[in-house]
Amino acid sequence: MDALLVPLATALGASVDQIKLIFCLLVAYPLGSVFIRIPASQPSLRHLFNLLVSAFFFIPVLNLPWGFIQLLASVLGTYFIAANVKGPMMPWIVFAFAMGHLTINHAIRALYELSYETIEITGPQMVLTMKLTTFAWNVWDGRRPAEDLDRWQIQKRVIKYPSLLEFLGFSFYFPGLLVGPYVDYTSYSSLIDGSLFKSANPELKKAPRRPIPTGRKRVAYRKMLVGLLFLGAFVVFGPKFHFGIALTPWFLSQDLLRRIVIFQFCGFIERCKYYAIWTLTEGASILTGHGFTGYSPSGESLWDGAANVRIQTIEFPPNFKVLLDSWNINTNIWLRECIYKRVTPKGKKPGFRSSMLTFLTSAFWHGIAPGYYLTFVFGGFITAAARLCRSGFRPLVLPSPGAPTTAVKHIYDVAGTLASILLLNYVAAPFMLLTLTDSLEAWRRLHWYGFWMVGSALVFFYSGGSKYLQKLQKKHAKPAVVAEANKMPQTPGPLVVPPLEGAVQNLVVKS
Repeated sequence: MDALLVPLATALGASVDQIKLIFCLLVAYPLGSVFIRIPASQPSLRHLFNLLVSAFFFIPVLNLPWGFIQLLASVLGTYFIAANVKGPMMPWIVFAFAMGHLTINHAIRALYELSYETIEITGPQMVLTMKLTTFAWNVWDGRRPAEDLDRWQIQKRVIKYPSLLEFLGFSFYFPGLLVGPYVDYTSYSSLIDGSLFKSANPELKKAPRRPIPTGRKRVAYRKMLVGLLFLGAFVVFGPKFHFGIALTPWFLSQDLLRRIVIFQFCGFIERCKYYAIWTLTEGASILTGHGFTGYSPSGESLWDGAANVRIQTIEFPPNFKVLLDSWNINTNIWLRECIYKRVTPKGKKPGFRSSMLTFLTSAFWHGIAPGYYLTFVFGGFITAAARLCRSGFRPLVLPSPGAPTTAVKHIYDVAGTLASILLLNYVAAPFMLLTLTDSLEAWRRLHWYGFWMVGSALVFFYSGGSKYLQKLQKKHAKPAVVAEANKMPQTPGPLVVPPLEGAVQNLVVKS
């Protein structure tokens, strides 16, 4: 494959590894159409197809045969641990096994100072780690009484242990193997046997005639087009506009306001590559049938289940909490269901300990670079400040039920969106710059504006601002308006981000 892809990379001025990755993501589209045409009555062929396509991606295309063997070792190890360890420690043993293997490879990547543009095994292994640890918890939930489980655990639990071929097909489901989204075993199984396509919408007057809903190709190729547009934006603007530009002498020669504006555009371009790859994999997943969520009242098929990012909500967020809920959605679900809830003792509410363990898991899962920890720690402080701002100011600008939206409320909404984007790009910079020195230098050249925004808010609220605003609410707002204002918005998906702001509040109060 190098004979085909190396000249293409040279002609486009891109790295060979990037071209190989995009090649795999695009080839997954016609292969997805082949997959769904394999009869559901032949599940073994579907499992085998997933395994062969994944081997094709890793061995002749990406030249990662040893990486494929490592993934296979993690899969087989998880399969035998989950089958033979019957006690409650089984999911944690799988977690230690998969996460430990991933951390070793993260350390190797850091040792050789590989850039994020270099394709090696840690990216797919991160996706596989989520998949394997989720499977272990689903198996354990299948061994527990139903009355001890919540709704998600009941829906996803595995009662019948899969055969080795079934598990290999699940682990190497090819559309999401390289960059996600990961799929849980129950969803994969319903895709294989076709039960996923049974409508659960009682308002649908006429059941669909075809076993595979119409509209799948239209949605999938629309996703492909959107992904390619974002990819094009990244290819055109990425070499000039990226977070690393903050470290250049040219950036330092600009005035502060211009630096901040340029940095916002750099943040959008940095996100474009994630929008591109996640939207491309979403489209390929939809072509296989994954992502089907039912029908609208008019009978139109809906395909939202494979989404890993909500682009419009991220670029125009009403607040920072909704922004986080819309980014890397499946990873947030994994953190919530497999870490945050599981480390909380039965009968108790999640608190500081649960939040910090979830944070540490997320950090180790991403890697060992200091930039990740700067991003996650400061992100916790941002969410704490954002929640305080929402509960303090929103009741004062929210109109009474039934009344038209006021100009003050519009100003509040615009200010919230602007603040969220400014803080997103500020906190995301270390995630891309990785090193402590580069991250702090970039923040310094921005005059630490993110720290000033969040720090001043926390100082205000914890030095009496919260009590003052509560008095204003009681004086000027009706109780119904205050109660409505303090509700978190209902985002399109589950409330998936662990509330790390609780841990931050504990730290602030103790200090």
